[in-house]
Amino acid sequence: MPTYDIGLEHVSLAFATKTIFTDVTQGVFEGDRIGIVGRNGDGKSTLLHLFRGTQEPDSGRVTKRNGLTFGMLDQRDPLDDDATIREAALEGRADYEWAAETRSREIVEALLGGMSLDTKIGSLSGGQRRRADLARLLLHDWDILALDEPTNHLDVVTIHWLAEHLKNRWSRGEGALLLVTHDRWFLDEVCESMWEVHDGLIEPFEGGYSAYMLQRVERDRQADVRETKRRNLARKELAWLTRGARARSTKQKFHVKAARELIADVPPVRNTLELKQMATSRLGKQVVDLIDVTQIFEHTQGSADGSVAAAVDPDVVAMADSASRVDVVRPMYAEPQVHGSLEVAVTDMNDPRLVDAGVPEAVEAAAAARAAEEAMTDEERETRRRLTGGETIGVDTAAVTGADDMDATSAARKITVTGRKILDDVTWLIGPGDRFGIVGANGAGKSTLLRLLDGTLTPTAGHVNIGKTVKFAVLSQRLDELEKLGKYKIKEVLSRYKPSYIVDGKEVTPGQLMERLGFESAQLMTPIRDLSGGQKRRMQLLLILLNEPNVLIMDEPGNDLDTDMLAVMEDLLDTWPGTLIVVSHDRYLLERVTDEQFALIGGKVRHLPGGVQDYLDMVEDIKNGKPLPSLEPAYGKKKGKGGAATSAAASDAADVASAQDAAGDSDEESTSPKLTGKAFHDASKRVAAIDRKLAKLEELKSDLEAQMAAHDPSDYEGLNKLNEQLKAVADESDELTAEWMELSEQLE
Repeated sequence: MPTYDIGLEHVSLAFATKTIFTDVTQGVFEGDRIGIVGRNGDGKSTLLHLFRGTQEPDSGRVTKRNGLTFGMLDQRDPLDDDATIREAALEGRADYEWAAETRSREIVEALLGGMSLDTKIGSLSGGQRRRADLARLLLHDWDILALDEPTNHLDVVTIHWLAEHLKNRWSRGEGALLLVTHDRWFLDEVCESMWEVHDGLIEPFEGGYSAYMLQRVERDRQADVRETKRRNLARKELAWLTRGARARSTKQKFHVKAARELIADVPPVRNTLELKQMATSRLGKQVVDLIDVTQIFEHTQGSADGSVAAAVDPDVVAMADSASRVDVVRPMYAEPQVHGSLEVAVTDMNDPRLVDAGVPEAVEAAAAARAAEEAMTDEERETRRRLTGGETIGVDTAAVTGADDMDATSAARKITVTGRKILDDVTWLIGPGDRFGIVGANGAGKSTLLRLLDGTLTPTAGHVNIGKTVKFAVLSQRLDELEKLGKYKIKEVLSRYKPSYIVDGKEVTPGQLMERLGFESAQLMTPIRDLSGGQKRRMQLLLILLNEPNVLIMDEPGNDLDTDMLAVMEDLLDTWPGTLIVVSHDRYLLERVTDEQFALIGGKVRHLPGGVQDYLDMVEDIKNGKPLPSLEPAYGKKKGKGGAATSAAASDAADVASAQDAAGDSDEESTSPKLTGKAFHDASKRVAAIDRKLAKLEELKSDLEAQMAAHDPSDYEGLNKLNEQLKAVADESDELTAEWMELSEQLE
């Protein structure tokens, strides 16, 4: 038996309901850089605790070289809530102590940058506590460093820094690293070997994550295992690895020729053209257009507007708070910020543009208006909704009321909003079937951008035009919606949805979709509240997909999922035909499920033709004092009849025309034939009739959904009848919507 620096000898361990390890012998040598993967609950974190000595095996023993130092980042930090960051993370070091040495200065600036060292640990967010604990650990010299999910709560820039730090922390052949993470790019970048923890075993593989996937597919092929689904997912992911960004890397970690032979018969990850055609049939031509959008947060320390801004984008407010304190660590990378003023003409102070900008007077006026609205009748509310512009967010009051000049309106006021511009005059067009990824530093305003896209935030200036047929679904980082269903069993929740769906051209039931996402049929009777964090995350995704949205917005979708479940989610999204917007710090996931990536940086949305690496190059240029490159004329270019993107100049012209149409300023005649005379009159009447019918169908749909929610879950026959009625209403609504769109195009 080899002599490990630290190792397990014939170790067995079992908990009440699960066997974790069975007679395992495995260990770590000096110079090892080991990534540890496996399904949630299979024992990855337990393995680290066995090495550290905080978990005792049932049998066998843990061996350790004399004098060996072992440092571990646990998922629960040991920091004292009453201590300051200086006391807990820097362990009392004075500024000159940590700033004098290059490595310690980089650690502090990368992880604690923008934070006040006098802040109490108990007042920090979960992500800030995580950074403080990681800084504490890295400031020490360890023979073996064990990190359990170190990339959680870190942005792309910091994750890239951490990868470089770990690669250069020790000289070759010195030190050792044990890394548990779901970030597959990080595993490939840092690790030189892999351990897969499964079925009570630890199975070693040579090379990083890509090499592990190659060997795993070959292992499954040779053994002819029965786990067909798992094997096919692994082959599909390997196909993407060999064809995608990792295969173009200059640092290959596996044999490309051997990999190609294994996946020769695997089709492309997704048929982009076919998905776009399907998406167009479901969505129509317009999805979401941001036209000349500017979003300002007027934030004054300690005033009421702070809570408003925090509710919209907490990271933005956290950065503003930190910047106003003393003894703040200079960050390794300072997010470029744009500050300025904007004059907004309003007829009343509860204008949503001012409220969502955090203007104190407007926030107070909105609270008073909400109280008054409670006394309104339904008819009055509907009239008010129509006057505020329907589906266009950020409409000029003049355009709605018909006034030619706001200055001519006696009730108009001009309010100047001053503060940070999260978005600065941004035009961004998102079409049917587009799959866009968004990356940016913490505090850049990604949450703000998402809320502008789905219409829950009104821009301070400009317009957000949302298509008539758009149905949003948002997979957020929070699980609030799922918590409301905590007392219900999975089976009861699924009974509220349709009995079957079409996925990848095949009819599947909600139960089959559930099993595809890693649940077992025996779990149908499990209450939602008893699910683990990863299971709740998967259930959240399942319920969103069962609602059949056509625009899916995902904010950090990889949280709490292991690498196998990430592959399952990605496989499911590959055949999803709607428009997909993903915000993630996991660059592997981002480049895997989206076709184009964009960065929110310096108040602008910038296209990244080379993927996330382009963003990191921009950040490096900013660090070196270089200006950001000039912007292209347009982003999210419109597609021509042949499906190809138009030229930048043509796209820019299309964007301008679209903006003019949205504001009602375009007098240019359309080249498409228009209806005239009696035909125009009849079509106008039909459109109005369809509007009324759709409104009634929407009310009927809401009523049926309420009946299903209140219905006895055990009465399957009754639920099925209600579900059939709901499907009939949805089908009729879809037919009328298609007719409405066709007539509207002829009336334009």
